[in-house]
Amino acid sequence: MTVHIGNDGPVRIVEIDRPEVRNAVNPETAARLRTAFLEFDQDEDSRVAVLTGRGGHFCAGYDLKSLSDQGLDEIYEPEGDGPMGPTRFNLSKPVIAAVEGYAVAGGIELAAWCDMRVASETAIFGVFCRRWGVPLIDGGTIRLPRMVGMSRAMDMILTGRPVAAEEAHGWGLANRLVPAGEALAASVELANDMALFPQLCMNTDRASAYHQWDQPLEDALKFEGVEGLKPLQEEAVSGATRFAEGKGRAGAFDDI
Repeated sequence: MTVHIGNDGPVRIVEIDRPEVRNAVNPETAARLRTAFLEFDQDEDSRVAVLTGRGGHFCAGYDLKSLSDQGLDEIYEPEGDGPMGPTRFNLSKPVIAAVEGYAVAGGIELAAWCDMRVASETAIFGVFCRRWGVPLIDGGTIRLPRMVGMSRAMDMILTGRPVAAEEAHGWGLANRLVPAGEALAASVELANDMALFPQLCMNTDRASAYHQWDQPLEDALKFEGVEGLKPLQEEAVSGATRFAEGKGRAGAFDDI
């Protein structure tokens, strides 16, 4: 199996397991990743997912040997699914990338598809496919500029240079930095914390944040207001009651 799936309570853990190629994704692995995240999105008991790679690396991109062996027509449909797997999916629930080692080429696109990235001090991000004439076709030219700004994205996209964990954190590409070997544990802990929140409200806010990118400000504000009605009705009143009873004072997040 090139993809392993497990659970930690409400957290779904998806692990790429091709350590011999630094978790590069071939067609079989891409298909398994698509299935894994579609199943996560439909599973009411799974609230947050964590995506990682085994063997000390997140993902070294697409397996170029597959491209060389099979040819382009066999593995790529321009208007179909992304060759890295789920990168053209819009899920209804959050995914965290737990990054050790390389997240490069298609691997950085896979990490950028996630909502957040927890990176260990070993993490290296980069558009390494620049060397081989392989374009970013799993969202990299879209998500990187939106995430780190056009200037920094061009630095990565045009030069292909490696961006180490500390610099990536300074750019906002990595959300959290942790010691080597601790990215997965820290991501699962973060995911479990997120799973405690009222889920309808959290995921409604998440959806609005993504939706606004291609909307004029007035339309985006209307969408936010309309979509916010349901969590107000179903979660906010009970939440306000818990606060009034003394929960969560002084910014506390425990016992909410």
